[in-house]
Amino acid sequence: MNSGFIQLTIQTGSLAAGFMVWVIISFLMPFINAEIPLSSTQVSIATAVPIILGSLLRFPIGYWTNRYGARVVFTISFLLLLVPIFIISYAHTFTMLLAGGFILGIGGAVFSIGVTSLPKYYPKSKQGMVNGIYGAGNFSTAVTCFFVPFLAEEFGWRSTLKIYLVIILFFALVNFCLGDRKEPKVIVPMKEQFDQVYKNPKLWFLSLFYFITFGALMAFTLYIPSFLVNHFELSSVDAGLRTAGFIMITTLFRPVGGWLADKFNPFLILMAVFFSLTFAGFLLSFTPSLPIYSFGCLLVAIFAGIGNGAIFKLVPFYFSNQVGIVNGIVSAIGGLGGFFPPIILTVLFNITGNYAIGFMSLSEFSLASLVIVVWLFSQEKLEVSAKIVHHAVEGICITDVDGIIQQVNPAFTRITGYTLEEVAGKTLSVLQSGEHDLHFYKDMWDSILTKGFWEGYIWNRRKNNEIYKEWLTIVAIKDDSGETKNFAGMFMEEKDIPKFM
Repeated sequence: MNSGFIQLTIQTGSLAAGFMVWVIISFLMPFINAEIPLSSTQVSIATAVPIILGSLLRFPIGYWTNRYGARVVFTISFLLLLVPIFIISYAHTFTMLLAGGFILGIGGAVFSIGVTSLPKYYPKSKQGMVNGIYGAGNFSTAVTCFFVPFLAEEFGWRSTLKIYLVIILFFALVNFCLGDRKEPKVIVPMKEQFDQVYKNPKLWFLSLFYFITFGALMAFTLYIPSFLVNHFELSSVDAGLRTAGFIMITTLFRPVGGWLADKFNPFLILMAVFFSLTFAGFLLSFTPSLPIYSFGCLLVAIFAGIGNGAIFKLVPFYFSNQVGIVNGIVSAIGGLGGFFPPIILTVLFNITGNYAIGFMSLSEFSLASLVIVVWLFSQEKLEVSAKIVHHAVEGICITDVDGIIQQVNPAFTRITGYTLEEVAGKTLSVLQSGEHDLHFYKDMWDSILTKGFWEGYIWNRRKNNEIYKEWLTIVAIKDDSGETKNFAGMFMEEKDIPKFM
């Protein structure tokens, strides 16, 4: 059986186990609160605190996965997870809940393991889909949401937690026994990798995008149950089922987002994602009726899921040599996106009596992200054009409308001997050989100004004063209004022109 498929299966199951315990406090909170009285603020903090370590640890865990492999990091992480589950199962105070909940964040931090390890087994054309399938392991939060209340009713919340001890121990053994012992390792110091990426703005843009999409997912997962009960007066079971539906929809669309990013430009996918989240946040900010509210949540579920999948297609695309540390940074900041919104929503609700400002913030952040994605898309097209010019075998020279040289490519330097620094700010007369009279140049520019181009043979002079013959094409570059903004000259020495031309 394909080793990549085996590791995808093991690691997706492991992520599911980690996420299952990561959010368990949130779904057990009604039962915990009945035994350990907590204020609404304490409830918000207790449910959100696992996200802190779950976010901060993603950065080093991504690095450690590259260095030691997924088998070692998953096994150690699950053994450590046994500790907070045990602590919480015996908690009698808010302090014990916080201590256990903080360490429980390891369950969310394991996300960085798979997105760092799995791309090693697949070509770039499939990495979006693979990371999307792996990310769909968060379906376990829906399983927890659905089954935990029934288990807690039947066996008590403390005994329910102890069931999870068995699940986590099982996956620790699975990873230890079946994990890939020969996974390729990347042994480069963390500081060296960080120094290579932190100045790249794409890293922080991707982090912002994941902050919005994953933050929306986590915020809605944590806040929907109480909102449906308090605002729409639904039963806890009904609210739990609707929340489970939200999680499952998000989970199903995560691999869809990865697949779409494999087939189409990921930036186009993200444009649709942030446009839809902008609209959804705007719609929810008006505290609509239950059907419209459900539609808004459905939009968030679908497009947050698609966005989660598409973003991690871009990480190995831009940072193939530092994928571990970049995945850690992006997913860490995304995890923090799940920590702050629930607390902010609670504080704003206590102050204003509604969630309108919180939802409008989602809309505004999504709108800002949409603008950035559009800008990145246009920059990507410019970068492609620049690379074509840079690697072209023809010499290329760009001037302004007055003929002042603005840019040249390496082929220009190879043919003429002049570097950009030597010709920038000068006119093309620096290359004149003296072999042509003024009438020749007048006809050339008349053709350019009337027809938009000129082409033909011309004698020019190199930096070393050697005269050579070239085939030159000059075109006028115009803006959308038809006004000439630049001229581009492309040339090739006669001796280098293929015989069939």
